[in-house]
Amino acid sequence: MCPATLLRIKNLSVTFQDGNGGLEALDSVNLDLPECRFVAVLGPSGSGKTTLLRIIAGLIQPTSGSLQFNTPEGNPPRIGLVFQQANLMPWRTAIQNITLPLEMQGISEKDACERARGFIDLVGLRGFENSWPRNLSGGMAQRVALARALIQEPDLLLLDEPFGALDALTREHMGAELLRIWQARETTVMMVTHSISEALLLADRVVVLSARPGRLVRELDVPFPRPRTDEIRYSPEFVALSHDLRASIKEEPEPIPVARKPKK
Repeated sequence: MCPATLLRIKNLSVTFQDGNGGLEALDSVNLDLPECRFVAVLGPSGSGKTTLLRIIAGLIQPTSGSLQFNTPEGNPPRIGLVFQQANLMPWRTAIQNITLPLEMQGISEKDACERARGFIDLVGLRGFENSWPRNLSGGMAQRVALARALIQEPDLLLLDEPFGALDALTREHMGAELLRIWQARETTVMMVTHSISEALLLADRVVVLSARPGRLVRELDVPFPRPRTDEIRYSPEFVALSHDLRASIKEEPEPIPVARKPKK
């Protein structure tokens, strides 16, 4: 049975210092992240989506506000993070990349490899476990990165545009694969994406950030039942909700230069 909330974010603000008084990236973000749920984060470029993930991962300190995790006995949360690029070590095979977090915990290579084989099957890499990263396609490299994050059995899996560098068809396929993997394990996930369709297909809840500084402007509980398949993208309800969400994502307009009349 999952507790109601894994992470509570209160009044989170971030300002990056520069020579012009600081760049405000996030402004007073309040958000509850339910455990065992999939949350997608949408917003225009520069709205602070990646900054939010990096704060949750502990890579950036907020200027103000707080993060409160609800973990057993108050233990520090286990957090997995997958970036847009797979960031695999080229001198390690696929399975050696996957086992790296366990080796860093002092688990023997034999035990780590035995545990990794289940995750290799989970992400569909059987037969490629001994391949070098240079011989893997972009989608397969991201499968390795996903397995490397999942093998830690994280309380929270953070995905930062994990399929953003892939072509459109591979991206759709990987989205369907991520849906299959998530439905098998139901790890708590927060994923940044620019794709409304991807967010609605995968997530239980979609949150929308405004243009910079990022403020939470909308939260939407996705109404489509699980299990879901890729065909749901073509239903009238899905298309209508996609248009509705798109209207919530507003870019700041670029200033229009004033044309000057030539001097006579």
